[in-house]
Amino acid sequence: MHVLLLNGSPNADGCTFTALSEIAATLKTETITSEIFQLGKKPVRGCVACGACHERGACAFQDDVLPSLVEAAKRADGIVIGSPVYYAGPNGALCALLDRLFFSAGELLKGKPGAAVVSCRRGGASASFDRLNKYFTINQMPVVSSQYWNSVHGFTPDDVRKDAEGLQTMRTLAHNLARMLRMEAVTPKRTDEEEHLWTSFHDGK
Repeated sequence: MHVLLLNGSPNADGCTFTALSEIAATLKTETITSEIFQLGKKPVRGCVACGACHERGACAFQDDVLPSLVEAAKRADGIVIGSPVYYAGPNGALCALLDRLFFSAGELLKGKPGAAVVSCRRGGASASFDRLNKYFTINQMPVVSSQYWNSVHGFTPDDVRKDAEGLQTMRTLAHNLARMLRMEAVTPKRTDEEEHLWTSFHDGK
């Protein structure tokens, strides 16, 4: 089993990375492999609602990090999305990327366990955590919980490493994710899913 850990911070070795590394190390003790996918600092396009992904099976924009993320999602049995907190919300570039990932390639993640992790100096963790979880709950993905909301606190990686409760929350999350992955592995896939219905109210013009 393999888990994708998406670091939604522009900083490769910052606070979010520190939290995800704790998860990766714990997954290793559960004999589950993982990879940390780095968002990076290059520009990320936002969705323009062109609908091209429905026609061609992929986002129309292939000139940023999304194609590599899609390939990583194909390899994953579960996903953890991590983000720093900016103005009580996740990194805007990350949300732009997730909008396109879930709209154009959501089927790759459907049914796979997902979890959100946020890192903040002080406040805004719960709002950011809630925002990220919405990607899972619209895509029929079991949401993995921990002993507390999945957040770490600190201004630097060294601060985060001093957040004993936050790091324990990451370890508990990893153990719970491992347990859910094993349950998913022996659970028969649904065969009775209804055709998706769409309700849009308009005047027909």
